[in-house]
Amino acid sequence: FNLGGIEEDKHRTNDVSSITNPVYKEECGSCNMAYPPGLLPAKTWNKVMINLENHFGDNAEVDATTYRTLTRFLLTNGADKSDYHRSEKINRSIHFNDLPVRISETPYFKHEHDKIPARLVSSNSQVNSFSQCDACHAKAEQGSFNEHDVRIPGHGPWDD
Repeated sequence: FNLGGIEEDKHRTNDVSSITNPVYKEECGSCNMAYPPGLLPAKTWNKVMINLENHFGDNAEVDATTYRTLTRFLLTNGADKSDYHRSEKINRSIHFNDLPVRISETPYFKHEHDKIPARLVSSNSQVNSFSQCDACHAKAEQGSFNEHDVRIPGHGPWDD
């Protein structure tokens, strides 16, 4: 069944919820990967949304109706609202007073990626940055970040 644009699967095969909200996919997926909202808590998504005129160096402002749709979707489906196991771990890793606006700034993310050498990411022209989740996680937009499915371009499967 579907809750607010998130496809729910009783078997929980994904790490975070997959995205089925077409407005979110279109608007946020037009410039970069449409990050599953379960990768950050609602308070962080709210901070991202109130600063769209300077969205990581770009102007990502949208009309008022689209803004309300996107904000409602993100706040309803953030990591703190999710019962997917990876979302819960991400949310628990963030100190109450912290508001990391980048997924790659969360303690959980840092822990999960701490053994990957920079040369395989930031020095890799096929990846460029840890923010390019879908470069190594082929099923990232579907909510799957299983470490056994990681393929680093120019390197191959990752096994730590």
